[in-house]
Amino acid sequence: MKRIYSLLLCAAATLISHGVNAAAENDYPQRIIALSPHSVELLYAIGAGDKIVATTSHSDYPAQAKNIEVIGDHRGITLEKLIALNPDLVVTWGSGNKINQIEQIKKLGFRVIDSDPQSFAQIAQTLRQLGEVTGHAQQAERIALKFEKDLAVIIKDYQYKSKVKVFYQMWSKPMMTISKDSWVNQFIDQCGGENVFANAATAYPTVSIENVLLSKAEVILVPKSSTARNHELFDWQHWTLLPAVKNKHIYYPDAKIIHRPTPRVLSPLLAVCRFIDKAR
Repeated sequence: MKRIYSLLLCAAATLISHGVNAAAENDYPQRIIALSPHSVELLYAIGAGDKIVATTSHSDYPAQAKNIEVIGDHRGITLEKLIALNPDLVVTWGSGNKINQIEQIKKLGFRVIDSDPQSFAQIAQTLRQLGEVTGHAQQAERIALKFEKDLAVIIKDYQYKSKVKVFYQMWSKPMMTISKDSWVNQFIDQCGGENVFANAATAYPTVSIENVLLSKAEVILVPKSSTARNHELFDWQHWTLLPAVKNKHIYYPDAKIIHRPTPRVLSPLLAVCRFIDKAR
């Protein structure tokens, strides 16, 4: 491991000594490595997508993002490849990338900014931040303002309606859900729903079917994903004592979009609001 790190340091020093990575701080980046699917999508949204030279797995939107070189996944990135690509900006993901690798990238002298929106409001903030850094501030501002305007309309239409008890089935084996500390909880909250496990001690708690029955949930949301096949193994139809089952209010929002902090979240947000509204 020490040998690999020494090689990385030597490679970085060589690049810097030749002035390849010595752009002035105020220069707009021409070679960006974006270490998350959402940052790739945000960069394309503001018009900087053509500057991305590498990313991580599952960066699949828009379509042209599928052609970007992949240098890592949830297990980590290949630092040798990052160095060889000589980026003048690395967009990290604080809660998704390995912390020690983020620190190594910084120590190697690469310019780094973090993209890790934790709320709808922070999506707009991140768009503006990326716009300023990449020289696409005007387009970023347009995208951010439209996002904020469309979000406000949805909130106005749904947030203040009568509350509906909602159970979000994150996974089925084991049965997992979300609390108020999770990303998805804001979808329920902004739609006038009441997360029946909002006060759980962790963001993604494990619960029993008995707990779910006692919650008297009126809506069940099961994120739809081609990789989450375990959801198909749980048959809610056996539990007709639950209002959501009895009244057929089980719905399937798009898992890929709902868990990705980009302007596209407004589509599943509106879908969730409509699902919840059906139970009123």
